[in-house]
Amino acid sequence: MPPTTSPVPAPAAPRARPGLASTLRFLRALVATSLKESFANRGAFWIQAVGMFVNDVIWIAVWAIFFARFEHLAGWTLHDMVALYAVTAGAVGIAVITGAGVRDLARTIAEGGLDVFLVQPQPALLHAVGNKTSAAGWGDLANCVLLLAVTGQWSLAAAPWVVVGALAGAAVFLSIGVIVHSLAFWLGSMQVLARQVWEFTITFSLYPESIFPGALRVLLYTAIPAAFIGWFPSGLVRAFSLEGLAWCLAGAVVFPVVAAVVFHLGLRRYASGSRVEVRAG
Repeated sequence: MPPTTSPVPAPAAPRARPGLASTLRFLRALVATSLKESFANRGAFWIQAVGMFVNDVIWIAVWAIFFARFEHLAGWTLHDMVALYAVTAGAVGIAVITGAGVRDLARTIAEGGLDVFLVQPQPALLHAVGNKTSAAGWGDLANCVLLLAVTGQWSLAAAPWVVVGALAGAAVFLSIGVIVHSLAFWLGSMQVLARQVWEFTITFSLYPESIFPGALRVLLYTAIPAAFIGWFPSGLVRAFSLEGLAWCLAGAVVFPVVAAVVFHLGLRRYASGSRVEVRAG
């Protein structure tokens, strides 16, 4: 009797990458879920939102006291500082409402937590970043609108540029978070450092560009992109220009692309954890 051979199973077909339309639908669903989740626990929502609102008010109050004694700071007036703070707060608010997962991305990578996202059909990066939300962002958004309204900088003509600036700043802010946290692919556990570096960019974004020397200013246009989170976006409100709009849009495209490249390069050397969890739904 001739020997029998077991049929060799055909290799599994690679998982098809979702198309643009599918990815956009997924992104819309993530944002909608984040918005619902941020309102789910009313008590926590109000504590975080009001707490951040008060924190923002205190920050502006400090600047108001400063400008009560000094007419300007390196050419910037209180009016300019309010616009800078308001638009930056709007950008940070949008970022943490829709993408608070980036704050824990380094830990997720180091502890093998990406497995749960890699087995899903949708982009792992979008899922990992958009799976969490922070209600504190609503306090930032409220301050953005209130500060501009109180200082007379909120109008029908200016509102679209406030929205564009805040969205562009949010895209850059989330992108730099992804880049910094993705270093965990190469450096291992660095959650605390990554979060500190990411949040450090907010601090630079809240000060006038003109107070920084030339060498440091180059850094704030690249590695710590305060220019694209606060300076250019707020410039759309302070003194609109097509050049400023072009810089905002350029940052909102370039930094997300760089973040995606860095993250996917890291995925190539990702060693999954020993426990794989599959999230239902």
